[in-house]
Amino acid sequence: MICPSMRIRFKLVLVVLPLIITPLLLVSLAASLAARNGITRVATDFLQFKAEQLANYAQTQWKLLADNGLQDNPEFLAVSKAAVESFARSLVRSQSELILAVEGSGQVVLRTEEVALEPAEQEELAGLAGAGRTGWLQVRLGGEERVGQAQRFEPFGWYLLVTEHRRAFYQPVNQISYQSALILVCSLAAALALLIVFIRFITNPMGQVVEAMKQIITAGDLGRRVELEYGDEVGELGHTFNLMTGELEKAYNQIKSYAFRAVVAQKKEQKIRSIFQKYVPADVIDQFFSNPESMLVGEKRLVAVLFTDIRNFTTISEMLAPDEVVESLNAYFGPMVDVVLAHGGIVDKFVGDAIMAVFGAPVKHDNDALQAVNAGFGMLEALAAFNARQAQRQKQPFSMGIGVNFGEVIVGNIGSDKKMDYTVIGDNVNLGSRLESLTKAYRVPFLVSESVFRLVGSKVHCRLVERVVVKGRKESTAIYTPSRRLSAQEAKGWKLYSAGVERYYQRAFGEAARLLAEAQSELPGDSLTLTFLARARLLEKEPPGPEWTGVTIIPEK
Repeated sequence: MICPSMRIRFKLVLVVLPLIITPLLLVSLAASLAARNGITRVATDFLQFKAEQLANYAQTQWKLLADNGLQDNPEFLAVSKAAVESFARSLVRSQSELILAVEGSGQVVLRTEEVALEPAEQEELAGLAGAGRTGWLQVRLGGEERVGQAQRFEPFGWYLLVTEHRRAFYQPVNQISYQSALILVCSLAAALALLIVFIRFITNPMGQVVEAMKQIITAGDLGRRVELEYGDEVGELGHTFNLMTGELEKAYNQIKSYAFRAVVAQKKEQKIRSIFQKYVPADVIDQFFSNPESMLVGEKRLVAVLFTDIRNFTTISEMLAPDEVVESLNAYFGPMVDVVLAHGGIVDKFVGDAIMAVFGAPVKHDNDALQAVNAGFGMLEALAAFNARQAQRQKQPFSMGIGVNFGEVIVGNIGSDKKMDYTVIGDNVNLGSRLESLTKAYRVPFLVSESVFRLVGSKVHCRLVERVVVKGRKESTAIYTPSRRLSAQEAKGWKLYSAGVERYYQRAFGEAARLLAEAQSELPGDSLTLTFLARARLLEKEPPGPEWTGVTIIPEK
């Protein structure tokens, strides 16, 4: 049998406990729902942002092809699609993300990682692509449930999907729910413990206290307090309740303060990104925000470095007004930078009218050397378009030299705590600069090093220019001039030229002269052929000593 005192305590628990539970539950639910909605909205917007970025990049690639009349060229179309796939891989920030592009049949044409689609999944993708459904969707890929954003890209006939594993997408939300439930349970346990300890002091009628509590619950104002009209157990209970609601109010205000600071911090980060992306590569900014300490440490990395320079720019600038010089340089730099970015590189710095670009840092790709060479070809094509516009404006045309080298360099932030540059340094950087300077001496627009030739020689037409020792180096290196395409006559001439140069370095000067003379007939006026032909004839008459290697020493930079 329950004694009367127990019945009173039980009634008090029934009255007081809901008053404690309700604000805790409301605050927990409000904070949990706000956090859940915020995280879900941010994650959804982030996936949408990536999908839009990928579609915009693909549109840029298509526009580049269309502007140059290459949209029907399978080779260039394949290069553009490969660039889009490379860009898609750069968007991936976690192992659970997956970016796909499918054709109307459901066939996967772009993926950031291998995924084996089941027939039913491929059929579903074909249906989505055929219906042209875009925006948020849930789809099953490779036997896994995924959520993501869809975009159509009509020029390639692609249906783009930027997806995240469903479990990974909702993991932060589930963690918040679990933590909120745990906090609520702990709070309830603490509140119940306090009631058990203090409720024995409540012996007098509690009407006024209960009424005050009801008003607090009805108004939802944690700033309300119970009026302490008694000095006995009822007053003690009211004082305890006021302490509890005061702490809840502090906690609630702290939650609002944290939320406000988080929004302000996000806006500051967006503002910083917007400003500094004009000066620093976006990948470097991402790396800084994710791990600021790592940005102060250099690392060794295999990269391709590209140098360009406008020929005789000092003479040209003397013929122009200062504002015309700046206007011409800006009009020239714009398309050149676009070409570098389109091929996965970053512009390291501008030195007067010269450009230094890096391929392979901060993000490494499997074909950085080839991308750098293709960027060089793209720059020469962009220069032709720029000079056409210069001619229409009756302005002086520009000519340029390009040098590309591939090798190990030091990558990192170089400078002081007042001013830093994200850049690359090392002997291989210097060699790239020397190659650009040598284009003037050899009267060719484009030179690449032996290390670049070994990586791209099977994909790009290249011919040996000479073996040289550049200033600052003791060992010789072979330098080559590349060409994107050759006519039948040029291909024949290059073959004869290469055979003649090979015999030249083998000291068979007579045979070398004969082959080079044949090459000259196919390449009339070619400066490299004429140079080697003259040397071969001279050395045939006056053979060199046994120490002769054919290597040319370049004393100047």
